[in-house]
Amino acid sequence: MSLCILAAGKTVTLSVAAFTLSWTHSVERSRWQEDWKVMPSGLQVVEARIKGSGAGMEPPVGAVLRDGWWVYAPSVGPQRRVVLAASGATGEGWTLCSVQGCRELGAEAGGTIALEACDPAGVSQPR
Repeated sequence: MSLCILAAGKTVTLSVAAFTLSWTHSVERSRWQEDWKVMPSGLQVVEARIKGSGAGMEPPVGAVLRDGWWVYAPSVGPQRRVVLAASGATGEGWTLCSVQGCRELGAEAGGTIALEACDPAGVSQPR
């Protein structure tokens, strides 16, 4: 399996089994991170971390405070598609990191970016 990044009518395919998605909360200015696995059933979030807490970002029950980060395992199933929309309110977009390095997504306010599991040729899985 691979990860397909769809934005502005183009698709970028990364041959990765896992990635980390991070961003800054637009109101509290706190950092968020999520670790994802790419699976045939979709994208599965396996761990999330919030640097601090505040309005709309209370850590869920079971979260553990580690080195200033609230760490927890979200209880959601595989997602066929994860859609990111850039607000422009933070001055940056999302950072997607994998074994292939890091890239910024959605730095400009406006359009959406979609993440999907796909085959190595960049063909998305059936929806």
